[in-house]
Amino acid sequence: MRLILFGPPGVGKGTQAKILSEKLHLLHISTGDILRQEIASGTQLGIQAKAILAAGHLVSDEIMIGIIEHVLGSDAAKNGFILDGFPRTVTQAEALTALLIKLQMKINVVLNMEIDDEMVVQRLSSRVSCTSCRKIFNVLTDSLYNPSICPSCGGELIQRDDDMPETIRKRLHVYDQSTAPVKFYYAKAGILRTIRADGSIDEVNAAIISMVTQL
Repeated sequence: MRLILFGPPGVGKGTQAKILSEKLHLLHISTGDILRQEIASGTQLGIQAKAILAAGHLVSDEIMIGIIEHVLGSDAAKNGFILDGFPRTVTQAEALTALLIKLQMKINVVLNMEIDDEMVVQRLSSRVSCTSCRKIFNVLTDSLYNPSICPSCGGELIQRDDDMPETIRKRLHVYDQSTAPVKFYYAKAGILRTIRADGSIDEVNAAIISMVTQL
């Protein structure tokens, strides 16, 4: 089973990918995580990416595809994988398709997780992070005795600029402009399936499991 989890920020892709990875015994491929791993391992692509990031630039599609190729060709991906956070543009989707043809692989399904914009704003603007241990909490769903004090280390909990409502709305606008067209790319390929993601974590996961087990 090879899946892509797709949807706007705050929809719960990372959470669902971790659960699905454990339940279905699939490799969870988070592009942010594998990029950090390549940099930490000092691979050729990792060294290039580190230099680019240090200069304040975004890592190119070519380098990201190279890193993803390295991961998909590993033993860890033999039983299948879940791509989380990639592709973000049609150009990346086309590059991924070319890579999969090269590796003689195919994506079984692209799960499009949908949620209302204002629910995304509510979810993300309720997040606070610890200035000491860096853990993230949600004031709506986590039982915080004091919303200003980290329950793990006692550090100060603050709201990051990225989690301000106006910033979140701008991120959603960027998503609509650059990432949403990827949905239509995979719809044309006949592998897009849509899941409503406004239920609880367990409800959304049950819907996803039900869908993928019918493939």
